[in-house]
Amino acid sequence: MDNECWEAVGTEVQPGDAASDRLDFDPSASAERVVAWLASGGLRPTRQRRLLATLLIGDGRDRHVTAESLHEAAQRVAGKVSLATVYNTLRAFTAAGLLTEVMVHGARSHFDTRTDDHPHFYFEDEGRLVDAPPLEMAFARLPETPRGTEIAKIDVVIRLRRCRDAEQGA
Repeated sequence: MDNECWEAVGTEVQPGDAASDRLDFDPSASAERVVAWLASGGLRPTRQRRLLATLLIGDGRDRHVTAESLHEAAQRVAGKVSLATVYNTLRAFTAAGLLTEVMVHGARSHFDTRTDDHPHFYFEDEGRLVDAPPLEMAFARLPETPRGTEIAKIDVVIRLRRCRDAEQGA
């Protein structure tokens, strides 16, 4: 890959457009969806799980969150919610198959409500993760796995940064 700055054509992903990851709370519009979502993972609908699930999937849209962004949203809605509770609940949701954890930095995880295999764009300048168009990606070959192993999953995170030309023109 050369160092030319390129622009993705045909994708709806735009830097700075985080509307799809906004965490809004509307308990009346999403109570049934939330309870069904938790039940599909075999989780009891405790008050804290319902609160966090409503923020994550209440409007039916897929989103990517960090524990910190979910904690901030939960505090706006419910006041006292500890960061440890948010982390524990995200881990429970992930273990139940309701979320996918996407590691971008070693110390920081993003959690994705879309659990199928798909690639991501990570905007380094913004610390934001979004879905990338999966049909535009193809693997020609994969390495042979060591004896006695099989590929469980392939995670693809395409790291993006603002073009140097764009920075100078801004």
